[in-house]
Amino acid sequence: MNTETKQGTAIEMIPCKSSQIAAIGHDPETNTLAIQFPSKTGTGSVYHYQNFSAEDFAAFSAAESKGAHFGKHIKPLAEKFPFVKIQPVQPDNPPTTKENHDV
Repeated sequence: MNTETKQGTAIEMIPCKSSQIAAIGHDPETNTLAIQFPSKTGTGSVYHYQNFSAEDFAAFSAAESKGAHFGKHIKPLAEKFPFVKIQPVQPDNPPTTKENHDV
């Protein structure tokens, strides 16, 4: 799956083996983190978080628990990482992803 930043840059999403986070992606040019949350009824919502550096993304990607890392280091810092909800991918537009692996 790809999502786009406000600047129109596509962010490639990498599926996660997590019960709380379905996929993550990062655009280093705009410092935008993309997170797709799981949904029981189809494709989950995608959120973009601003001001998320490549170093922040490396730490998030390497975290043993993506959900715990998100809950401790990203979610409570809305002033540092302002976010916006992006519309989920529609079922008739299959997502483009990297190979499914534990991120």
